[in-house]
Amino acid sequence: MRVVIMTAGSRGDVAPYTGLGAGLVRSGHEVTLATHGLFEPLTAGSGVRFHPTPVDPHAVSHSDRGRSLHASTTGLGKLLRAASMARSAAEEMTDALVQAARGADVVLAAGAVAPLGAAIAEGLRLPSLGLFLQPQHPTREFGAPMLGGRSLGTVGNRLGGLAVTTAVDRVYTRAMRRLRTRHGMTLRGPVASRRAHERALWPVLHGFSEQVVPRPRDWRPGLEIAGYWWPHDSRELPREVEEFLAAGPAPVFIGLGSATVPDPERLSGAIVRALRTAGLRGIVQQGWAGLAARTDDVITVGDVPHALLFPRTAAVVHHAGAGTTAAVLRAGVPTVPAPVQFDGGFWAARLVALGTAPCAVPLRRLTADTLAPALRRAVHDPGHRDSARDLARRLAEEDGVAPVLTALDRHVS
Repeated sequence: MRVVIMTAGSRGDVAPYTGLGAGLVRSGHEVTLATHGLFEPLTAGSGVRFHPTPVDPHAVSHSDRGRSLHASTTGLGKLLRAASMARSAAEEMTDALVQAARGADVVLAAGAVAPLGAAIAEGLRLPSLGLFLQPQHPTREFGAPMLGGRSLGTVGNRLGGLAVTTAVDRVYTRAMRRLRTRHGMTLRGPVASRRAHERALWPVLHGFSEQVVPRPRDWRPGLEIAGYWWPHDSRELPREVEEFLAAGPAPVFIGLGSATVPDPERLSGAIVRALRTAGLRGIVQQGWAGLAARTDDVITVGDVPHALLFPRTAAVVHHAGAGTTAAVLRAGVPTVPAPVQFDGGFWAARLVALGTAPCAVPLRRLTADTLAPALRRAVHDPGHRDSARDLARRLAEEDGVAPVLTALDRHVS
């Protein structure tokens, strides 16, 4: 089949689909990944074709509106600000996504663009499936991940999930109008379209493991958990990193991925002091936060392949995005999640519950005094490493691509 995968957001919202796409290519499908042009290098050597869409998420996150997310102290406040930012971006991407879908046999839409991807598929009379990296459908069993995941009780959890879907629907109002006026598609509005898809049991596969998040018992049929989609990455570690690893004990990796922070200099200093207090070496990733630290026992690096580096660390401190959380679990090392926003709190709580993390240290509370003891516990308590290794071994036995292939055969062939 000619498959187009649509996604949007940060690197963690894109990289898993390069591995999934490569798996589909190996099975004989022609796969095109449609997302921000910034991420085209991620598909190198995978066999996956690339179709660029506009909007630079790095520039958006560093804009005044992007940085304003830190002004919100609640999950709902952050989500509403993000939805407002995403509305114009969704409209900008619409034409490129339609172009990518023309000539395809099926549209696979990531959670970030699911309403738009499904609408484009409907307008072009194509079948479509959802490919989500987080649980997005309302459930009574846990709090809405995009609101941080804190449980509000069975009723509150479900209402929170419904609030998220309502906010997401509003993001695509103008994009849906563009599909009707510019592309001549006869479509319902976002809310009516979502309801129709739910009634039709629109299939959605989730790219994480049931060993990490068990499937909620109150989910409707058609919502399935496939297993992780490991990113395609053929890079080697930089020489500087290899030399640093060889020069002493296993270091701690500290990186916040695509998250930004209000004061990178202050945070970088706190990280160095925490490592020094805990008696540990460190590899700090600059990331979109702009972290920077260099001492005899700490180096700063750019983008490095997590699959090669994480297994050689003593522990990983990270923002608990879905992609980095998956990489840490795959590596089998203990972790200290430092959630910044959106689903970070949800994944951080899962890591603590699984025993691979001693505690979470949210960014707003991250200081040398809070990070140092968490690092000591993560590195020196063998229980966390044992739990991480055992879970990594079990995850390695799963195949997240196979359920997607089965779904394609069932719903498209």
